[in-house]
Amino acid sequence: MQLYNTLSAEERAQLIDEAGKQRLTLSFYAYAKIEDPKKFRDALFVEWNKLDALGRTYVAKEGINAQMSVPAENFEAFRETLEAYEFMRGIRLNVAVEHDDHSFLKLTVKVRDKIVADGLNDETFDVTNIGVHLKAKEFNEILEDPNTIVVDFRNHYESEIGHFKGAITPDVETFRESLPIINEQLKDFKEDKNLVMYCTGGIRCEKASAYFKHQGFKNVFQLEGGIINYAKQIKEEGLESKFIGKNFVFDHRLGERITEDIIAQCHQCGKPCDNHTNCANDGCHLLFIQCDDCKAAMENCCSTECLEITHLPLAEQVKLRSGKQVGNKVFRKGKSEKLKFKHSGELSDKPLAKAQEVTDIRQKIKVKKVLLGKVEHYYVKAQVGLFLIEDQELKVGDKILISGPTTGKEELVLQKMFVNGSENTTAKKGDKVTFEVPFRVRLSDKLFKIIS
Repeated sequence: MQLYNTLSAEERAQLIDEAGKQRLTLSFYAYAKIEDPKKFRDALFVEWNKLDALGRTYVAKEGINAQMSVPAENFEAFRETLEAYEFMRGIRLNVAVEHDDHSFLKLTVKVRDKIVADGLNDETFDVTNIGVHLKAKEFNEILEDPNTIVVDFRNHYESEIGHFKGAITPDVETFRESLPIINEQLKDFKEDKNLVMYCTGGIRCEKASAYFKHQGFKNVFQLEGGIINYAKQIKEEGLESKFIGKNFVFDHRLGERITEDIIAQCHQCGKPCDNHTNCANDGCHLLFIQCDDCKAAMENCCSTECLEITHLPLAEQVKLRSGKQVGNKVFRKGKSEKLKFKHSGELSDKPLAKAQEVTDIRQKIKVKKVLLGKVEHYYVKAQVGLFLIEDQELKVGDKILISGPTTGKEELVLQKMFVNGSENTTAKKGDKVTFEVPFRVRLSDKLFKIIS
């Protein structure tokens, strides 16, 4: 029984591009009592793998929390795998506003102690005594009430690029930090104010609303389905968006646009921008906002120090980060004094610019390509890459693509190459080739030949 991924992210991306079929990005959660989370996890993996469903899911004795990418043609079949379980019958699936075929490139289903790290002892209060769920229209109406206090239960890097107007946006890095902060900040308003809360998809508010009712707040409300569902409803019903900017999401996209307003700045130059990036230095992985100009100048790095490190030989880079904890190996969501234009805590509702209209966010097949091989080494001073040809044939004059998670996608026409140490015009399977590469390549990069 296969309970693991057999393809790398790059190989999966290639197959998705070649298939050319639309994929839907969606999320869902359900609190329920699951007696055997591992058995439940294994069953889900087997069924979802058959449907080419990808994504990140956490399963615990308290329920399930999932962010997924599913082929549009398999959407109903995917829903059936959920509704096979009584506690997920009729479950709301939060379908993304924008779709990207590469939002997830692997299927992971992990067993955890909790589906959201909230730091709460669930035995001390009734977790089912939750706040009143509000749909988009009701949420807009209650925001107009002067007795309403609206709180963003997301983290600083999420609220910085988009939030509801007038919301309290705690300067926190984790959900668990926000609970005691808000409880203390609003302790004098438990009786006479409407405590209205929201998050990305609704799951954090399910637990938070029960916690604040336990703390004595009388009027607790929560946005049903979070910002994702809100964006869908305002579009379908023609409602005004009280949310401004972008909604941060935890997949390859790192955000989906709700309104055209840009309320954040490039953390390096201050230009209006709300695109997150992940520092290219593997010893850093800082998540920060970077405009296209700074991205080009800094090569996806958050500082000159990190830029210099990425230009060092790989062995030296590994030595520098030896013994250091690098966040969660995906991205470090903290702050840095090197980011001069980073904002958090009390945020402005004032737009700084308007985003350019995007008519279709879905990935299209732009080029037809075949996988040739992989990077073996990069000689920094000479700007020469060493590649192993694992399949097909490479010839001088071929248009090639070098692709990787940090390198991105770089194209060039092969002018000259050395095959197994000697200059040649053709390389075959098993050959090692070297040629000039005017940009840095890495061991995780793949070499493709563009054929159309």
